[in-house]
Parts: sequence; C-alpha cells; structure tokens
Amino acid sequence: LEKVSDDPSKLKPRPPVVTLMGHVDHGKTSLLDAIRKTNVAGKEAGQITQHIGAYGVDIPGKGHVTFLDTPGHEAFTAMRARGANVTDVVVLVVAADDGVMPQTTEAIAHARAAGCPIVVALNKSDLPTADPQRVMGGLQKLDLVSEEWGGKTICAKVSAKTGLGIEELLEMLLLEAEVLELKANPDRSAQGTVIEAKLTKGQGPVATMLVQNGTLRVGDLVVAGQHYGKVRALRNDRGKAVKEARPSYAVEVLGLSGTPEAGEIFVVISDEKVARRLVEKRSLEIREREIKGFHPKHLSLEDLYSQMKEGRVKELKLIIKADVQGSVEALTQSLEQIAAEKIKIRVLHGGVGGINESDVMLAVASDAIVIGFHVKSDERAEVLIEHEGVDVRFYNIIYEAIEDVRKAMEGLLEPTMKEVVEGRTEVRQIFQSSRIGKIGGAIVRKGKLARNHHIRVIRNNIIVHVGKLASLKRFKDDVREAQEGYDCGVVVDGFNELQEGDILESYRIEKVATKLV
Repeated sequence: LEKVSDDPSKLKPRPPVVTLMGHVDHGKTSLLDAIRKTNVAGKEAGQITQHIGAYGVDIPGKGHVTFLDTPGHEAFTAMRARGANVTDVVVLVVAADDGVMPQTTEAIAHARAAGCPIVVALNKSDLPTADPQRVMGGLQKLDLVSEEWGGKTICAKVSAKTGLGIEELLEMLLLEAEVLELKANPDRSAQGTVIEAKLTKGQGPVATMLVQNGTLRVGDLVVAGQHYGKVRALRNDRGKAVKEARPSYAVEVLGLSGTPEAGEIFVVISDEKVARRLVEKRSLEIREREIKGFHPKHLSLEDLYSQMKEGRVKELKLIIKADVQGSVEALTQSLEQIAAEKIKIRVLHGGVGGINESDVMLAVASDAIVIGFHVKSDERAEVLIEHEGVDVRFYNIIYEAIEDVRKAMEGLLEPTMKEVVEGRTEVRQIFQSSRIGKIGGAIVRKGKLARNHHIRVIRNNIIVHVGKLASLKRFKDDVREAQEGYDCGVVVDGFNELQEGDILESYRIEKVATKLV
C-alpha cells in the first residue's frame, strides 16, 4: 500500500476540514448546532457530546466546510497517535464571559503540536457579562495575538444562541482554507481516515469515514485496519443515501466485516484476495503484539544522542508539568536556552498539576518526553505510560532536569539511580494524638507499605512531603510491613499535616548499571 504521489495537474481544490476544540461547557456543540441549524446537543445524554460527529456545511455560492465535533482534544490526539492527521484548521471555542481555562491551554498545545492553524471563536459574545478584551489578553499570554491587536490570529465574535457572527466565522474559515491551498485528486481510488465506528442492531458495523483523497463510491472494496468489505451504502451526516463521497467529505459506510478503531487509515483496493491477505496479516501482527505485550518504541533521553547522530531527530519535544506556574516558566525558559547545533528544544505544553492521560496521549502522538517537577502521574496515566512506553521523568530540582537534557544531547546521560515504586496507600481517616500528633488510618491500595521505605505524600497529584515513616501499626502492634488490601495506622516522620484522601507512595532506590548509548 505505497502512497501514490499524484500528478500536480490532477489536483483540485478541496474543502477545509475543521475541528472544534476548547474548554468543557464553552459551547462547542451548540456553536456547531447554530452552524448546521440542527440540534445535536439536545439528543445527547446530559448535553455533552458522546461521540465524534462529522458534519458538512454548504455555504451558498461560497463553498463547503466539513466540521469534526470531537469530545475534547483527547480524541483528536488519539487519532494523531495512530498516524492520522485529519484536521486542516482548529477552531478554538472560548466563552467570552469566562476566558482562558486549563483545557483551553491544553487544546492550544494539542493543535500546535499537530501544526494546525488556529481560528478563535469568542462564543457567548451576546451576554452582558461578555468581556472579549479580557479573553484576548488571556490568549495573548499564550502567543495567540488577535488581528485586532496587530497579531495574526483570526478572532471572530459569535453567539450560538442568537446566530451573531456565524456567517463571518464561516467566511474566515474559507479564507484560511484559500491561504492553505488545500488540494486533492478526486479521480483516483479513495483513501482517508475512520472517524468513528459502531455496531448497530439492524445494519451491523457502521463506520464514519472522512475521505482525504480520491472518491469513495458504493461497491468499492475498502480495507480499514483489520477489517474489510464492499461498500453496501453511503450516507451523509443528515442520514441521506449518497452514491459517492469526494475529498474532505465525511460519510457513514455500511458493509465492513467489523468495527475499525477511530484513527485507522482506510484504502480502496481492487483485488479481494489482496484485501483478505492484508487483513489476515494485520490481525496476526496485532495478536502477536498483545501476546508479547509489545508497545511501540518512543524517544527516550537515553537514545536521544544515537538518534541525533543518525540524523533521525532534529527536535527534542518536551511536555512539562509542575506544581506551580512559576516552576513551569522557569523550566521552559531554562530548557529552551540549551542551544545545540544539531537539535533544538521545543516545549509543546506546560501546565500546573499532575501528569494526566491527556499529557501522555500528546507525548505519544508527538513522540515527546514528559518532565514532571514536584508532581506525580495519576493512575490512568500510569497505565498508559506503561502501555505506550513513553519516557516520563520526575524531578525535584530544576538544574537536575536541565543537566539531564544537556547530557542526553551530548550522549553522556548515565542512569545510575532508579526509583522502584513499592505501593500506594490511601489515608481514610485522621486521628489526633496529644503525644504523637496526627495518625493516619490508611488502607494499602496497591503493592505494600514497609517501615524502611522512602515515602512521598501526594495530594491531588502534587507532592506535598518526601520523607520516611515514623511508625507503622496494625491494630496496636508495630509491624514491619502492611500488604495490599490491609488497613494500618501510619505516622509520617516530620510531617503533621496529613489529611483524609492523601496518598502515601512508597518506593525504594535501586542502582542501575550505566547504559552505553
């Protein structure tokens, strides 16, 4: 399935594919409703988008725009992680009465990592509490300077409720598409991306597919991931049957043998034998991978130098999470100052708080390294880190992080000490003792807790104390360790601020032989 390069003379302009992103409740779906003049959110449980929709909008006399309504930027990045970059323009929806929120910052980081131009839609501009100037000020801090203020970012003031500014927003998107000179060849066999797939009772597997090149027709033989089948029917976003779908159009496809994953690339093949062989080979590969527990190899600091020497890496991408904004800024500035001839450093995203799933997905999609400063990753992120093989590093001292990155670039990084996490214990209740202070009634959630372990107290994924246990008891007896599932009483040495809900993470430090890079 080699990519066939198209003859430039056969390329024709295609409509832009636009993804709406932004903070929860800032009105992404209601804005899309207003654009489509139909009601999607009303049908959704709890008014929140449950699935990815792909919708086409015709602008009379001007052109066509395809909108992807994703449930947050995680889905957008999950697609990129599978190698599908489907979006041409990102519309960042920001509520004019609310301003820049944590998820807004995350959405910007994800859009930039994908290299997509950003158009800002200031929603709820009709409200008396709306303050567009304040929002623009917040966006300016994130390097999105509006045209009104002499920058390059298009900012459209809109209202999903009253329909204010929606036509102008659509015109801006078409203008942005003209600048990007989007082209595709409609006169070839189709290929594109699966946006979502579901199993329905009456019709079997139904996949929403976005055609990116060529034209998809009824009767074509389609291969998507480990499934294939002849296209029995095509439906557009309004449920009407269509005969074909051209580049940048999204359709529901009936006739596949199963439900492919979102982000899978689909191709049209003329020979059924080739299609069947290909699908069998892919299924076998996936099964083998599951048995071996193999995950794709992502860039790590250890192998950075060898990849630089081979010329495979030109840029070191980092994601930085810290306990306070000041630390994020200090780390970002210090790391970006490490200039090297062969490689440059780019911080994709910096934020406050623990490392979450969204950060790990961004690292997977962009082949980035995650640096945590005075923070830890949550449990769901831990599972994903293990599964995807992402290099995540934790530091308590800024210069150590900078030193490690510099050494990695020079090929001198020596991993000599390694932390091995032994267990996680949750504090359920606090007892006050006049003699000892605060005693935590706790339960060992994972692994074990031992008297001699190093421990760190974690509150809301932020490390609040590092030290050792002063005492560990089961009922009234002192014990050396407590196993998973058992409760115990703990006193942390030199820390009298324990609270209910705190997590005690116990770990030991191991010496690891130096790796030859």
